[in-house]
Amino acid sequence: MRWPAWLNLRRLEGRIVALFLALLLVVQLISFGAIHASITHNAEDSLAAELQTGERVLRRLLDQRAGKLRDAAELLAKDYGFRSTVGLSLAEAGTVETIKDALVNQGERVGASVVAYFDDQQQLVAATRDGAAAFGKALGQLVQSKDGAVLAVQGNQTYQVVAVQVRTPAPVGWVLMAFSLDREVLDDLKALSELDSVVLQQAAGKPWQAMVGNLDAAPTAALQASLGTAVPSGGVQELAGERMRARFVPLLLGEQHLGVMLLRSLDVALAPYQQLQLVLLGLTVLGVVVFALVSVLLARGISNPIKALSASARRLEGGDYDTPVPATARLEEVHKLALALESMREGIRRRDALVNNLAYVDQLTLLPNRARFAEFLQHHLVNSDTPGAVLMLDLDRFKHVNDVLGHDVGDRLLQSVAERLQALCAPAHSVLARLSGDEFAILLAHTDAHAASEAALAILKDFEHPLQIDNETIDLGAGIGIALFPEHGHDVNLLLGRAELAMYAAKARQCGSLIYHAQLDAGSQESLSLLTELRHAVEDNELRLYLQPKVDLQHGKILGAEALVRWQHPTRGLVPPMQFIPFAEQTGFIRLLSAWVLSNAARFARQAADAGLTLRLSVNLSTRDLMDQDLPAKIEAMLTPLSVPPTALCLEITESAIMDDPERALSTLEHLHAMGFKLSIDDFGTGYSSLAYLKRLPVDELKIDKSFVMAMERDLDDARIVRSTIELAHNLDLTVVAEGLETVKAWAMLAKLGCDEGQGYYICKPMPQEQFITWAKSWQPPDTSAVTTESVIAKLG
Repeated sequence: MRWPAWLNLRRLEGRIVALFLALLLVVQLISFGAIHASITHNAEDSLAAELQTGERVLRRLLDQRAGKLRDAAELLAKDYGFRSTVGLSLAEAGTVETIKDALVNQGERVGASVVAYFDDQQQLVAATRDGAAAFGKALGQLVQSKDGAVLAVQGNQTYQVVAVQVRTPAPVGWVLMAFSLDREVLDDLKALSELDSVVLQQAAGKPWQAMVGNLDAAPTAALQASLGTAVPSGGVQELAGERMRARFVPLLLGEQHLGVMLLRSLDVALAPYQQLQLVLLGLTVLGVVVFALVSVLLARGISNPIKALSASARRLEGGDYDTPVPATARLEEVHKLALALESMREGIRRRDALVNNLAYVDQLTLLPNRARFAEFLQHHLVNSDTPGAVLMLDLDRFKHVNDVLGHDVGDRLLQSVAERLQALCAPAHSVLARLSGDEFAILLAHTDAHAASEAALAILKDFEHPLQIDNETIDLGAGIGIALFPEHGHDVNLLLGRAELAMYAAKARQCGSLIYHAQLDAGSQESLSLLTELRHAVEDNELRLYLQPKVDLQHGKILGAEALVRWQHPTRGLVPPMQFIPFAEQTGFIRLLSAWVLSNAARFARQAADAGLTLRLSVNLSTRDLMDQDLPAKIEAMLTPLSVPPTALCLEITESAIMDDPERALSTLEHLHAMGFKLSIDDFGTGYSSLAYLKRLPVDELKIDKSFVMAMERDLDDARIVRSTIELAHNLDLTVVAEGLETVKAWAMLAKLGCDEGQGYYICKPMPQEQFITWAKSWQPPDTSAVTTESVIAKLG
């Protein structure tokens, strides 16, 4: 069960209501308690006053009764007949009886309980009842004290006694009248004062006893149970479940104690106020209800705006920065808080927009970036079943523009290309994005293979028009790869990857655009698989060192060999180097391969020297090797333990490796040359060599590319290039090595032109290192004396 918010003390609304109600209840309880205590106190004071008045009324009633008795006694004492009778001699017959009859008549007339006549010696002469002699003591008290009346206790009965002297005219005796102090007196007192009363009597040394009263039996019994030997006290007493206010009125002190306990019900006195208290209680409950409603409304007036602000905060947490924060609260503090949250929302929204812009928008072209394009593509793949295409475009020669014209021009080129592509894509309602660098992607919805190819062709035709940037005319070109969905996949990364494969294939084939097909992916997957396995090839000793001999063409001697690496794959067999060397260069793994070749070439040089052969082994270095400033130290660390001199190695470098970063390559080469290594430029004539850099390089050898050597017998231009290269190298004090030596006639021509060394299949194909020493010891140079080369040489001019 879920409690309402205003009953939940963990909620602000509940706490406000609870606080207000608690304060109200505390105030009401204090007020109710104070009123109740005041009423009770006032009632008790009022009852005390009533009891005090009742005491006066009781004494007045007793006095009035005593006066009545005295009047009756005086009337009898003054009666002529009575005085005549008492004046007779008591010895005469009938005198006492006559006195007694007079006493009875007078007692019945006034309602006296006892009427007696005593002589002047206070001796009983006659009485209306037996045992009246006991009142002689009371008579004595009256005579001595001259009081109008006294109280006397006879047995269990209390009497009010008066006495009047009889004169004839001389004093002859006393008329004594006694009235029983019974309930009649107490009822008169109750009629006058509404007080209950009980006559209490105590014999010497005994507990007080209730003699007569107008209380009910149960309260009387409770009062009797509470009495002891001590003088009864007043105050509030609990009698038979009813609270009574009591006041004890002592009437007689002496051998026997006598008094009256005046009582008034406190509960009855408070009864009129109980209705008032009930009204106050009802008003209190009504006030609590009204106050609760008001406090709930007030709490909601405070909590509802805060709840609204909390909901706004949760929306902000969930990324909803567009819904405004309501600021309708009337409380100034809550209103200010709402305004602060609204300012925070606006700030977060602006920053979120900026972050989203940075995260999803290319800042140069203001096109969607790769992440945003991937979201668009994913949304289309999930929410639409219609076919489409992804076109990926990569510009040609963009790096050359950056290098030659600068990055500012390159950035403006990209902006211009983006504008052109946007104009081409606008009618097709496609999505254009810049992925990275000079790569762009286009999402074409509702498109088949033919329409995608037409779109790619339109882009390529538009790129035939060059760009004009700062008076520079820049030709545009691009390779475009196309991946179709759902034909080529439903996954974003898969489609982008396949479009990229098709793009690189299009650039490699220079065909403009190409639609992805499975053969492209198979080759790529095989290359990736080979690269993964290549990482374990060195550790598993799967690489093999092959050697191709290099021969002195002038003297027919073996000078050395070129060290080549082969991969003996456990399942693929012997893997050609062109299947893994290019990828190793791209990933940087080529450094590990170069280190392996250098190390094994050094070991073989040691073996050959021990076998009596002085060989110089040539090892190819890649661009990444030349960029490694620690390369000289690494090679020295390999050779020193084997006692192999630097002259035993010739380090071959390609023209392109030098030209990528000439200054850095020059620094590394100078260090290697200073250590004593022979340096050779491999495949000379096929790159973009700068003769100025060639003059500065500390190289010792040039290797003429085999493409010129293999065709020189039948192509005079190639022959002229070979001759010019040999002359150029000799003029620079460099030795020349000819690659691709396939025939004995080529040998004779190269020797005639002054080439120093040669290598090729005519001499020997690359062989495993284990076979080389045996082959070298048994090899014999060919006889070229019968070969005629004069006619070809003569045509060179």
